[in-house]
Amino acid sequence: MKALNTLLTAALFALSSGAALAASPAAAPAPDLAKGQATAAVCAACHTVDGSRGSPANPILAGQHPEYLVKQLQEFKAGKRKNAIMAGFAATLSDDDMRNVAAFYASKTAKPGAAKDKELATLGEKIYRGGIGDRNIPACAGCHSPTGAGIPAQYPRVGGQHGDYTEAQLLAFRSGARGNSTQMMQIAAKMNDREIKAVSDYIAGLR
Repeated sequence: MKALNTLLTAALFALSSGAALAASPAAAPAPDLAKGQATAAVCAACHTVDGSRGSPANPILAGQHPEYLVKQLQEFKAGKRKNAIMAGFAATLSDDDMRNVAAFYASKTAKPGAAKDKELATLGEKIYRGGIGDRNIPACAGCHSPTGAGIPAQYPRVGGQHGDYTEAQLLAFRSGARGNSTQMMQIAAKMNDREIKAVSDYIAGLR
């Protein structure tokens, strides 16, 4: 009887374990860089073939955290981030497509940029590294790291990004035109035009 009970207990454990495994969601497949490159061919007109230094009006994607890129594509598709061109493109992509193209761009190395205005960049460095205390504006480095590398899955890489693009995004956060980050909207709302331009120019040369 004792042996039978032991066998029954083992069988029940095996069944429950199997059920638990079956209920667990399947892991996402590893990104396919070749498929990502094929998708990126459509992006090349605005972002260049490797996502590096194209038009200053468009973001540099090379070296960006893949989780961040996927999040932005998902939010363009869902309408949480507004851009007619990107919304139309994202609408055609599956989750796997997004993971693949994000991994492709993340695998590339961005070419370094440079600040345009030394005086502005000096002010921008103070804001980036120390914030603006009397208005409770936190240091950008706290989330985006001292080198601008960001934190994977949380905050994007900003170092070396086009100053014009960064400035445009901060202005959009401030006006509410870009509303997919409450944190950035609250920070940008406290900054004036010169401060936004300064920190954007500093970020452009950050490496």
